[in-house]
Amino acid sequence: MVLYLDDLKVGDTFISEEYHLSADKIKRFASEFDPQVFHCDENLAEDTFFKGLAASGWHTAAITMKLLTDSLPFAHGVIGAGGEIKWPQPTRPNDVLYAKSTIKEIKPSKSKPNQALLLLECKTLNQRNEVCQNLVAKLLSFRKS
Repeated sequence: MVLYLDDLKVGDTFISEEYHLSADKIKRFASEFDPQVFHCDENLAEDTFFKGLAASGWHTAAITMKLLTDSLPFAHGVIGAGGEIKWPQPTRPNDVLYAKSTIKEIKPSKSKPNQALLLLECKTLNQRNEVCQNLVAKLLSFRKS
């Protein structure tokens, strides 16, 4: 199933599949993209702000993108046009993450009648339904041609 702008309304909610995070995945991502001790070494992480190994916020964001692309069957893909991201608590080893996304606003384009900007709130939650990331994104959506 593919969704076009014509199929969407404010309040539509999408729930992704789950993603199982391990300490090894956290360290592998961090070693390449965010090599800080609280992401790379369990022992050294104990004496940091996080009090233990924590995933990089950018790792959580990358996982969220995977969950979004799998759960938002938008025609022409999930195309971002900006947004705001917050990490209210760390993502930890053995967390089971999923994304819950809700369309908050639909703004039709005045200059391009075949498209609109969607304001989408996406919460990335763990197995205890605690929010690890809150993303408010502007996404492009297109009408059926």
